[in-house]
Amino acid sequence: MARLNRPTNGSTSPITKYLNWKSNDKSFAYYDKEQGKNVLVELPIKFLFLEHYHTVKGWNDASESGIYSNEVYSIGNEELSVKAFKGGEIGKGLYKEIKEQIKNAGAVYHRSIYGMLPDGELVNFQLKGSGVKAYSDFYNNNGHLLDNQWIEINEAKEGKKGAVKYTTPEFKIGGNITKEEDKIANDAASKLQSYMDSYFGRVSDEIEENGEVPF
Repeated sequence: MARLNRPTNGSTSPITKYLNWKSNDKSFAYYDKEQGKNVLVELPIKFLFLEHYHTVKGWNDASESGIYSNEVYSIGNEELSVKAFKGGEIGKGLYKEIKEQIKNAGAVYHRSIYGMLPDGELVNFQLKGSGVKAYSDFYNNNGHLLDNQWIEINEAKEGKKGAVKYTTPEFKIGGNITKEEDKIANDAASKLQSYMDSYFGRVSDEIEENGEVPF
């Protein structure tokens, strides 16, 4: 379930923070443009699910610049336009058709999750690798509950692949939202809906303006 309609096609993003998982720190972080650095956001985190999409990000060595793309809801049916900030288009088409091409250029698949914090702040979680699986397993088991219950990330789960150790955020169902919180959520969803309807997909200048780190 989701509070947003599926994409039809705002101007200024209402998202205040784009949160990336930092495995070694066992926490999320966002890029603060004024400080010019990443700021850690320690666990626990509680948020309300609004919607999720697919996108790719990364780093292109050839152009020495970040990689970004539009976001799509149905990755099997909607085209991605993948570009490097300084190198132009890397690939365009369905993900399965351009996967190897963009991967060789440095692109990495990400799950883009929009949520609302308890104070009404709108944030975006950018997950890749093992974080995607952790979230997907959670969503597949609990998606029908997410309109009216909080999601909690109280701790990091440790994992190991070969000799590499890593951590992933552990998603859990929290308590039910109150009537007052439901009203705040509807207002927040309305702001995000307007943004998604007016412009679905990102361009480099908007990413920089909103402080998102593309790599």
